[in-house]
Amino acid sequence: MQEATAPAQITHSDGRVELAPGAAAPHGRYANEDLLPVPLAQRKWTTYNFTALWVGMAHNIPSWTLSSGLVALGMDWKQAVFTIALANVIVLAPMLLTGHAGPKYGIPFPVLARASFGVRGANLPALLRAAVACAWFGIQTWIGGQGIFVLLGNIWGGWAGAARIGGYPWTLWLCFVVFWVLELAIIYRGMETLRRFENWAAPFVIVGALVLLIWITGKAGGLGQLLDQPSSLGWGPEFWQVFFPSLMGMIGFWSTLSLNIPDFTRFGAGQRAQVRGQTLGLPTTMTLFAVLSVLVTSGSEAVYGKAIWDPVELAGKADSVFGLLYALVTVLVATISVNIAANVVSPAYDLSNLAPKIINFRTGALVTGVVGVLIFPWKLISTPELYIYTWLGVVGGILGTVAGILIADYWIVRGTHLALPELYRSGGGRYWYRGGWNWRAVAAFAAGALLAVGGSYSKVDAKGAKQGPFPVDGLIPPLRPLADYGWAVGLATSFVLYVLLMWPARRHARTV
Repeated sequence: MQEATAPAQITHSDGRVELAPGAAAPHGRYANEDLLPVPLAQRKWTTYNFTALWVGMAHNIPSWTLSSGLVALGMDWKQAVFTIALANVIVLAPMLLTGHAGPKYGIPFPVLARASFGVRGANLPALLRAAVACAWFGIQTWIGGQGIFVLLGNIWGGWAGAARIGGYPWTLWLCFVVFWVLELAIIYRGMETLRRFENWAAPFVIVGALVLLIWITGKAGGLGQLLDQPSSLGWGPEFWQVFFPSLMGMIGFWSTLSLNIPDFTRFGAGQRAQVRGQTLGLPTTMTLFAVLSVLVTSGSEAVYGKAIWDPVELAGKADSVFGLLYALVTVLVATISVNIAANVVSPAYDLSNLAPKIINFRTGALVTGVVGVLIFPWKLISTPELYIYTWLGVVGGILGTVAGILIADYWIVRGTHLALPELYRSGGGRYWYRGGWNWRAVAAFAAGALLAVGGSYSKVDAKGAKQGPFPVDGLIPPLRPLADYGWAVGLATSFVLYVLLMWPARRHARTV
C-alpha cells in the first residue's frame, strides 16, 4: 500500500482507493452509511456477478417487445435487431466510463455527481434520475402485474370478466399490488440479497426464453413467415427518418443505467470485473434477446395466424397447467430481476442523498414504490410512438446531458482523481463550490438539455391525429431537427461546454 496525498485516504497497488484505516468516517448532514465508500474488503462482485446482473436486467418483457415496437413503426426484423444492437454498443461506452469510479472509490452515483455539480447541486441529477427510475418502476410493475393476471386467468378462468375499476378488472389491480409488494420485500433486504437473486435469476430466465422458443417451433413445425416480411420503409430516406429517433430511443432504454451504474460497480472486485462483466452482459444479451423475440414471434404467426409479440400473451396459450405455471414463474423472475436492479437501487440512493439523515436506502426504496404507482405507468406505454419517441426519447436526451457532464468531469477535468472525504464535506471543501452548487455544471446541463429536448415534437398519423403530447412543429420549432438525435446532442453539448467552463480549474482539480 502507498499512502495517497490526502491523509484520510489510501491508494492500493491496483489503483483502488479507500478511506484510510483508523481515519474518522465522513459524517454530518451529507453522509450516512449507505452513501459512504464501500471498504475494499466488501468490493467482491466478479465478472460473473456483473454479467448476471445485465442478463437478468436485459431479459424482461419490455426488452422483448422493443423489436415489436420497431416493427410496428415499419422496420423489418433485420432492421429492428440492427437498431437495437447498435444502440447497446453505443450506450456501453458511457456505461463503462461512469462505472470506472465505482470499483476505484466505492461510491454511488449521487456521491460521484457531487464532484461535478457540487455537494448540494448533485441533488439535481440525482432527483432527475430518481424520477425516471420511479416511472420505470411503475411501468415494469404494471407489466409484471399484467403477466400474473393473464397467466392465472388462463389457469382459473373468469379473471378478465371481473368488475372494472378505473377501466381495468379489479383482478388486474390485485395482481399489480401483489407484484408491487413482492418487489419491495426483496429489495428491503439489501444489495447482497439482490446480488444472490441476480446470480440464479439470470440463467433461469435464459432457460425460460429458450423453452418458449423450442415450444413454439415445435408447434409451428419450423418458424413462420415473419422472417421473410419486407420492411415497409426500405433502406431509403423513409427508413433513416425512423431509424435515428428510434436509435436514440433504444439508447434511452439504458441511458438511465449509464448514469447510476456506479451504484453497482462500487461493489466490484476491480476494473476488469466491471469492464468484462458489462461488455459480456449488455450488448450481447440485448441483441440475442431481440433475435429470440423475433424468432418466437415468427413461430407464433405460423401457429396462430398472427404475430404475437407479447410473450405473456403467447405463453398464456400453453395447453397445460404446468406450462402456464412455468411461464408465470419465468415472467415473475424476469420482471423482478430488472425492476429491482434498474429502477429501485438508483432512486433509493438518490433519495438518500437528498436527506441522508432522514432517508436511508430502505426508506428510499419504499418511496420509489409509492411514486412509481402515482405516475400512472399504464399510460406511458399505451402506444409505440408514445413509448419510443416521447418517453424513451425525452428521457434519453435529458439523461445523456447529465452523462456528458459526469464523464467530462471525471475523465477530462479530474483525470479520475477524487478526494473521498471532501465529497461529504459541507462549506469550504473543493466540491462545495459556491453554496454547494457548481454553476458551470448547471449551465452545461441547461444548454445540453435545451438542445436535446427543446425541439421535441409529435408526429401525425394517416388520419391527421397528433401522436404525442408535444406540438407538431416542436416545443421550440428551430430546434426540431435536433430532437431526433436528443441523447447524442445532449451528451456532446454538455461534455464540450463543461470542459471549456472548467478548463481554468483543471490543474487544481487533479490534486488530491
